[in-house]
Amino acid sequence: MSTDRQAFWSRLPLGREVTVIASDANGLAALAKPAGVLSHPNTRGEEARSLLRANYDLTAECYHWEDAGEVRRVWLLNRLDSATSGVILVCNDEKLATVMREHFRRKRVRKVYNALVFGKPPASTQLWRDRLAVQKRGGQIRTNASGHIPAESKMTLLRSWGGLSLIKLEPITGRSHQLRVQCAKRHLPIVGDATYGDFGANRQFEKQHRHKRLFLHSLETVFDYEWQGRTHHFAATAPLPPEFAGRH
Repeated sequence: MSTDRQAFWSRLPLGREVTVIASDANGLAALAKPAGVLSHPNTRGEEARSLLRANYDLTAECYHWEDAGEVRRVWLLNRLDSATSGVILVCNDEKLATVMREHFRRKRVRKVYNALVFGKPPASTQLWRDRLAVQKRGGQIRTNASGHIPAESKMTLLRSWGGLSLIKLEPITGRSHQLRVQCAKRHLPIVGDATYGDFGANRQFEKQHRHKRLFLHSLETVFDYEWQGRTHHFAATAPLPPEFAGRH
């Protein structure tokens, strides 16, 4: 990677506890986003709670700020709910950002999540197929499992203890709140899910373990992409937060 690229990523105005976990010579980078941090500010004044402490252009889907008298820009390639932690991708080249967004739309990106859920799946691996309905009202998204939008995910049980299970989720489609709704439908609500989860179990878990968050983490993102006549490989992993391991 060129020194200029390295310097660019080292000077990002990163948000609270956000870190750069991978980057390449073409201008792609992966950041690790903590739970509670916004992928981007939706209104003025939210910059302090966002991925970068910078202004955001909602139309261009990019952050921008001044550094050493120059305007710097970073384009956001995907989003995570504020409550979800883990890998999120950005790019400092507008043309490459356009290519990569199309890559995401065509489902050419492999994403792996880990979730801590109440209960235990009936099998060690399952392919979950559902039809969802997604509604957006007043800036909020609500999804339910009684619609016509196809949603598929692969589930793998990693381990279980004390009424909890750590599972790996690989979404094949990418619907809003897909993983949270698919887990809830199968009576495996994600710990800390304040919208689709088990509210009583959440309160008991928080009281016992002193952790209040949605236990959904974007662990890994992997893909190959074409750029300037060559095929490039990109992979990024955001370490699983220690609270997911539990005491068992």
